[in-house]
Amino acid sequence: MTTIPTPALTLRRVLTVAALSLGAAATALAQTMAKPNPQMQAVLDQHAALKPKPLHTLTPEQAREQPSIADATSALMKKMDKKPEKVSHIDNRAIDGPAGKIRVRIYRPDGAGPFPVLVYYHGGGWVIADLDTYDATPRALANAAQAVVVSSHYRQAPEHKFPAAHEDALAAYRWAMANAADIKGDPNRVAVAGESAGANMAAAVCLMARDQGIRLPVHQLLIYPVADTAMDTASYRENANAKPLDKKGMEWFAQHAIPPGEKLNPLLKLVSEPNLRGLPPATIITAQIDPLRSEGATLAEKLKAAGVPVSYRNYDGVTHEFFGMGAVVDTAKEAVRFAAENLQASLAAPTGRR
Repeated sequence: MTTIPTPALTLRRVLTVAALSLGAAATALAQTMAKPNPQMQAVLDQHAALKPKPLHTLTPEQAREQPSIADATSALMKKMDKKPEKVSHIDNRAIDGPAGKIRVRIYRPDGAGPFPVLVYYHGGGWVIADLDTYDATPRALANAAQAVVVSSHYRQAPEHKFPAAHEDALAAYRWAMANAADIKGDPNRVAVAGESAGANMAAAVCLMARDQGIRLPVHQLLIYPVADTAMDTASYRENANAKPLDKKGMEWFAQHAIPPGEKLNPLLKLVSEPNLRGLPPATIITAQIDPLRSEGATLAEKLKAAGVPVSYRNYDGVTHEFFGMGAVVDTAKEAVRFAAENLQASLAAPTGRR
């Protein structure tokens, strides 16, 4: 026998379907990637014009050779007749590391010093990029914070997997303290900074210094840090296909750099570190259109809960890697000013922190 739906039952079904549809639409809207601002979009368009291939389709050797977002920024600067930010003095050196020499580039502002010292670690997922790729940020921070910036390279994966890069990062920090006077720096005012994987290492240096009884940095500047290894946050879902960094790219980095048994290591999974107490004040900067945004915000919350002074700011309309684009993206200039103000507050005088 055929059952004929009553009007009331039909209405309930219609309302239920409508509610489900609205719920699905709301979920999709919540996970929709934000639109870059016009200046950021210009950089992304320039990068696309250089025809980079998706990172996850390349070998590490191929990935190191393909056009970077820094190349796109440089190309756009040439079109706009803009030059790299000038710094009074730049010196390239090789310092001793735990497994050989580590290349560093030292940026010094104008003046006699002694200046505060900022040890900076570049990004690249522990696999790609170098001191040239990340040249703009040390220039900007040296001038804005009036500090000597020691930009440090490190052993890279897959040739040297975790913890090789972290060991080199700590060695560079120790070198900066021991040799500060030689570079017109003050050994009592040494901070650390980094972008992406480099920000992870800057934070890890603070943890390692604390746990090994080494004098702590006076500040940690963490720019869109890699702070988790789960890759399942809201910003990963929202920005799964973002450029220049997407979820597949982060998975590719992890595959090459992190041994499977180390994914829960607290030096990598910073948000799970059970004891974040006693660490230096932190400045954490994130970008709206970035898979790493959520974990940066979570790290800020966890540091605050552990009693660490934290200044956190997220910048809308920009993507991962925006911080070094001050020549063509105004938001980057704002972020550099914010970072420099916080650095200067911590670097203003020796703290005696150990």
